[in-house]
Amino acid sequence: MGQEWRTRVATQYAGRGLGGRLQFGARPAVVVVDLINGFTDEAFPAGSNLDDVVLATSRLLAAARDARCPVVFTTIAFSKAMLADNVWLKKMPAMKGLLEGSNWVEVDPRLGRRDDEALVVKRAASSFTGTDLNSFLTAKGVDSVMICGATTSGCVRATAVDACMLGWPAFVVRECVGDRAVEPHEASLFDIEAKYGDVLSLEEALQAIVSRKKGGAA
Repeated sequence: MGQEWRTRVATQYAGRGLGGRLQFGARPAVVVVDLINGFTDEAFPAGSNLDDVVLATSRLLAAARDARCPVVFTTIAFSKAMLADNVWLKKMPAMKGLLEGSNWVEVDPRLGRRDDEALVVKRAASSFTGTDLNSFLTAKGVDSVMICGATTSGCVRATAVDACMLGWPAFVVRECVGDRAVEPHEASLFDIEAKYGDVLSLEEALQAIVSRKKGGAA
């Protein structure tokens, strides 16, 4: 996607009151959406090459852990009994192999998930739908969320939308999200930025975490 449409639509939106800016709170959390083997391994039907996303997310996680920010991972896992009549799987049969207990639903080991980092199991696009993520963030005293993961046009976007609707300022880290094709990836980032959250560079996200650590917020 070229820059021309982006500039034109951004100008149009700004003139009509879209695209406001959010502010970090004192205690952000990092939510890593579905960076599981089934999405980061091209051998799986729903997977794609997300090596750069995994690498960038690892950098963000290192900073968040150092600053003692809460970290949450999500995965998608279905039981065999759920496969036949699930509407989402009728649209996305490529995900039928995301079965409970399989290697495909495990968090990509390159991210080094720790035992004390929560894992939310979901069966919908949004990380909030049918899960306890909202109550977990509340219990941790979180006041804003940084979102990483896959896919940008699917579960990342749905999570950002629901975060906004539930009152969580959401910040999507550009280098830490990915998709199966560039067009839906870029369009979704633009749409999130316009209506639901802020899209940050990895460096901006790292600086935000470091500044809160220096300020003693963590």
